[in-house]
Amino acid sequence: MKQSLQLKIGQHLTMTPQLQQAIRLLQLSSMELELEVQQVLDSNMMLELEEEVSETFDFASEGVSPPASEDSPEFGGEDFAEFGSAEGAEEYSPPSTTDDIPNDLPVDSEWEEIYDSTLPQSGPGVSGDDGGGEYETAREGAGSLRDHLLWQLNLLPLSDIDLTIATAIVDAINEAGYLEASIAEIRDLVQASVDFGEVDEAEVEAMLKQVQALEPAGIAARDLKECLLLQLRQLAPGTPWLAEAQQVCERHLDALGGREFAAVMRRTKLTQDELRQVMSLIQTLNPKPGAQFSDPAPEYLIPDVFVHKSRGRWKVELNPDSVPQVRVNPHYANMIRRADNGPVNTSLKTHLQEAKWFIKSLQSRSETLLKVAAAIIERQQAFLEFGDEGMKPLVLHDIAEVLGMHESTISRVTTRKYMHTPRGIFELKYFFSSRVTTSVGGEASSTAIRALIKKLVAGEANDKPLSDSVIASLLLKQGINVARRTVAKYREGMQILPSNERKRLG
Repeated sequence: MKQSLQLKIGQHLTMTPQLQQAIRLLQLSSMELELEVQQVLDSNMMLELEEEVSETFDFASEGVSPPASEDSPEFGGEDFAEFGSAEGAEEYSPPSTTDDIPNDLPVDSEWEEIYDSTLPQSGPGVSGDDGGGEYETAREGAGSLRDHLLWQLNLLPLSDIDLTIATAIVDAINEAGYLEASIAEIRDLVQASVDFGEVDEAEVEAMLKQVQALEPAGIAARDLKECLLLQLRQLAPGTPWLAEAQQVCERHLDALGGREFAAVMRRTKLTQDELRQVMSLIQTLNPKPGAQFSDPAPEYLIPDVFVHKSRGRWKVELNPDSVPQVRVNPHYANMIRRADNGPVNTSLKTHLQEAKWFIKSLQSRSETLLKVAAAIIERQQAFLEFGDEGMKPLVLHDIAEVLGMHESTISRVTTRKYMHTPRGIFELKYFFSSRVTTSVGGEASSTAIRALIKKLVAGEANDKPLSDSVIASLLLKQGINVARRTVAKYREGMQILPSNERKRLG
């Protein structure tokens, strides 16, 4: 075999460093982007914050050119400069500091290979002290259930052995507030850990009653019946229907849970109205008294876009607080001497080039997000007018085809990005739902079907709840042909109980 050199001409797609950066910023949430911007400001002296600029998209306007697709090297480039020039929207012009940025960088390299002071990585798995303190402070809880119970025990005049037994009982309580260990197991544990002599089960029982008298009411119960009875015993003696509620919980709780109302009324000699009053009192009790101390920390959402109606038209507007506006520091930029190739001047040029591309990537992200949100709302205006029942079928391909983008770009834009509407705050992915063919030849979205099921369940009779097959037949009368299994799947997804568990007193 003879070796030789050959020259071949071909075409292939390669992501440029600026495209890599634009895509990475595009998939960040607003909180992650804020941290990213802060880290870049700390590492690049050429960047500084500027006043926020609001952009608005009007559906009645025309002449908006779609952005380039993700597969194109021009993604995040000049196509976005024309956005916002239509009627009803504020004119937006990119910062002048990006005008002289070259269109291409070496495509066979990574961003980190060109700039040594590149953007620090950010995300849930990256630790850092800057920018996240306020969020961590907001997420601090009020203490654990164990700490709350031990704090109350320390206020009581208990001996060392009693405090040790009580602590062992508290340690055996799960997150829901129930005692998971038996009296014998707690006695053996205390007996093996300390040298107080012989520990009797009666002492453990006595301290269990002491722990059960603590707050929250119903704590350290061994089953649901004991939990409810403990809470009823702590109510005022003059509480209406207290004695009847104790009788029902003590003797007929299983029948009540099985919706056997006729059997409960026959055994307790209560009328239907009286049993309804007793059930109302029982329903005020907490079946999981410890759950309030194990609730997950609240998550605070920052909407990326706002939707509002103005003069009969729906408009989409970027949240100016979700993306910090940055610009090139003119003082440091003027220090660059073009003919100087020294290390200091070269470093200034590198920082300036990096700053310009970062500004351009931020602008690309904002404009892409605004266009995608506008395209979504343009097709889901019925949802804004009528609620979930007006949701239209929509998939990523529909938006990608209209805007001339790749589906992966639409997926990145709609993940962890939120829209503030008159009906609440929704993730952009909420507006996408699968298609279900109707019997009349049309299409309905799965979200609209869920809303109809929820509406039918809300309007059902208390003593005769609708079964899944009945709901399917009612939907068929409205032209929506879905199987009973589909109705069951949607119902379970909305955490609606089966019909036999939804039965209530008439």
